[in-house]
Amino acid sequence: MLVRSPGRINLIGEHTDYNEGFVLPAAIDKYVNVAVSKRPDDLVSMYAMQFGEKMEVRVTDIKPIPDSWTNYILGVVDQLIKRGHAIGGFNMVVDGNVPTGAGLSSSAAIECAACYALKELFNIELTKFDIALISQKAEHTYPGVQCGIMDQFASVFGQKDKALKLDCRTLEYVEVPLHLQGYKIVLMNTNVKHSLASTAYNKRREECAEGVALVQKHIYGVSSLRDVTVDMLEKYVQDPLILQRCRYVVEENARVNLAVQQLQRGNITGLGEQMYRSHTGLSQEYEVSCKELDYLVDAVKNNPLVAGARMMGGGFGGCTINIIREEAIDELVHYLSENYQKDMGKPLTAYIAVTSHGTEIITENTIV
Repeated sequence: MLVRSPGRINLIGEHTDYNEGFVLPAAIDKYVNVAVSKRPDDLVSMYAMQFGEKMEVRVTDIKPIPDSWTNYILGVVDQLIKRGHAIGGFNMVVDGNVPTGAGLSSSAAIECAACYALKELFNIELTKFDIALISQKAEHTYPGVQCGIMDQFASVFGQKDKALKLDCRTLEYVEVPLHLQGYKIVLMNTNVKHSLASTAYNKRREECAEGVALVQKHIYGVSSLRDVTVDMLEKYVQDPLILQRCRYVVEENARVNLAVQQLQRGNITGLGEQMYRSHTGLSQEYEVSCKELDYLVDAVKNNPLVAGARMMGGGFGGCTINIIREEAIDELVHYLSENYQKDMGKPLTAYIAVTSHGTEIITENTIV
């Protein structure tokens, strides 16, 4: 059996998901492909085409392996077993074209593809919501990244020509038609590898939780930054850094709603303005950008052929997401590539992102 799960872009709403806020992702046409077959024993045999690496472990001996790509698979197996599902031995081959470390959520794509494939292989009853939640929990427990639900949700629920406005508290979502009217979404990869398992990412979660705890002492019913206003923060949070982090999240939630309104009106420039504001917050207030990301956004922000741009993903590297007039893409990418190489000393890689359907079976009959 061959299953594929897409990477994702996020138009706006960064670091809001683990704060029970709003996000606006879309699945894209870059995929992780997982081929699986049953084994007669209890061995889990995994092979990554990208690394040319094979790893094997018995189902009864599954545990996290430090800094290993297998954690994204083994974490899913562990969660299925903990839910009481019978998992036997299996072969799994992983391949794909979602760039790793680019902020396109290759990790969520692996988890969701693996979960969907194992569901089918072992006849397990799981909903799409189950697959997204199991995959998120797998990332928390094995790679050790306390991610929100957005990446896994977008990978499973993605729809062609649509973005998903997702409420990360209730998991209610609205499909938002993504008609860009002569513009295309272009990703500019800094080729700076980020590590979402770094202390910086998890530190932001801790800072947000600290801000919530301070407000909770005074306001009943507050459970996350979703329930907090800027006025509350300014009144009850005295630590300047915690205030700065939390204000960004509260204001980013508002930007998501404004961006959806602009998109529904067909105002692509209005959508882009919210993206630029988002980047300023991510760079200066939440401080998860880097010089390469800032360079690329600064390079296009006064270009009338670029409606909007911002860093995307966990930060500290990865891609910027840009909304560019179709006729300007080739020349702009060429110009940016030359200057980025000269000024940053790194190659620039560009991708045109096309929306895609979520996790799905490609073929039932695959020999692994």
